[in-house]
Amino acid sequence: MPDHLDVPASMRMFTVEEAMSLLKLGRNTIFEEIRARRLRSVKRGRSRRIPGSAIAEYIALLEHETEVAA
Repeated sequence: MPDHLDVPASMRMFTVEEAMSLLKLGRNTIFEEIRARRLRSVKRGRSRRIPGSAIAEYIALLEHETEVAA
């Protein structure tokens, strides 16, 4: 099985803590965005993961909102 570092970021599943670090957002903000369905996540049992593709989509959403507001 390949090391997780060999897997493209878009195919990885990030923990909430990793997403917080990548997006420079706090835990509450991450969960608010998940509840608002602005940031996709997957829950399996008690574990929640955020797909790398969802992080990329969220960043694109923020960029789009910034462009529209300007």
